[in-house]
Amino acid sequence: MFYTCLPHCTDPTHQHRPLSALATKTGPAASARPIVRNSRGKSLVVDLHCHYLNPKVNAKTAHLNAAQHDATVIYANALTNETNVKQMASRAPKLAGVTERLLDMDRMGVDIQAVSPAPYHFFYFTEPDYGAELAREVNEGIAAVVAGNPDRFVGLGSVPLQNADLAVRELDHAVKNLGLRGVEICTNVNGKNLTDPSLGLEKFFARCEELGVLIFMHPLGFSDGERLRNHYFNNVIGNPLESTVAVSHLIFDGVMARHPKLKVLVAHGGGFIAHYWARMDHAWRARPDTRTIIKRKPSSYLEKFYFDTITHDPLMVRRLIERFGADHVILGTDYPYDMADDDPLGTIAEIKRLPKADRELVVGGNAVRLLKIKLPKVQAKAAPKPAKRSTK
Repeated sequence: MFYTCLPHCTDPTHQHRPLSALATKTGPAASARPIVRNSRGKSLVVDLHCHYLNPKVNAKTAHLNAAQHDATVIYANALTNETNVKQMASRAPKLAGVTERLLDMDRMGVDIQAVSPAPYHFFYFTEPDYGAELAREVNEGIAAVVAGNPDRFVGLGSVPLQNADLAVRELDHAVKNLGLRGVEICTNVNGKNLTDPSLGLEKFFARCEELGVLIFMHPLGFSDGERLRNHYFNNVIGNPLESTVAVSHLIFDGVMARHPKLKVLVAHGGGFIAHYWARMDHAWRARPDTRTIIKRKPSSYLEKFYFDTITHDPLMVRRLIERFGADHVILGTDYPYDMADDDPLGTIAEIKRLPKADRELVVGGNAVRLLKIKLPKVQAKAAPKPAKRSTK
């Protein structure tokens, strides 16, 4: 929820998590975690929310007219669609290339990008075998980008969620054969919730948990956005709303309860639910229709998720850290789109009195751990004790 209390509020009903109190139920405190540093001796900076458009796949699928299945196009007015076309034209070298991407990374102070597919390359609307073929090509393209600059990139792949068996098969190939560190998935499959029984995705979530890989859940507009056509609302409001719906189903339909070790990163600061979680807890206590599956309050499962820093406000990032812990907040930019945070380190620097140990977890330590990043030039050093809050 959005707090209106003082920064150091101690009201137990608000359930703040101290910035430096990072002990988890299953893991050590932050002060015992290694801090990963780059070759310059600085804490490693990893961007876990950035996209790559495979130009070959884009050309191959032009005949599909994917826009007719894209909620961000369907529920948008003419000006929004015109603006998006211009954005794609101007940012294509960054989205589909590597040279400009590396220059931008250097400018932003990013050591490593975890490169994931452009969201409109999910291709869930295709026939399953063709969808699996396209996912394979998307993944091989990302693996090639990583292979070209292995010290600057790691990869997240795609899977054809329209068929659970094919999704598991491609997941295994992406992780075991291509060396990708996880997968990016949409928040729905052709308008169906990820927990819809007809999709049978339980086996996919089980396999992700078994492999210990990260699921990066990224929306593509709100799937029923008739009222969100104007003012770019199907991105501004629709994307966080779509993530909120998806996370809620993963919680209330029991996926997170059945798979307690599942690692899910939610884009755009976790959507609305990460900042308004108390309402669902109240409903769970007050109404039997919210307690049909889960046995514990919903926010206890929400605490298992990870959230990127793309909130466009340092105070909101701080609230995420306070509520969910610095070990569950991860640097992201949404590169290279116009809704990106072009100065992610500047955003983190504006968070007042953030202990150094917490800062280093957010900017890179968490991503290194979740993605199992190992580089010859990287050194793991003991983390400093959490810094005392400034009195300034």
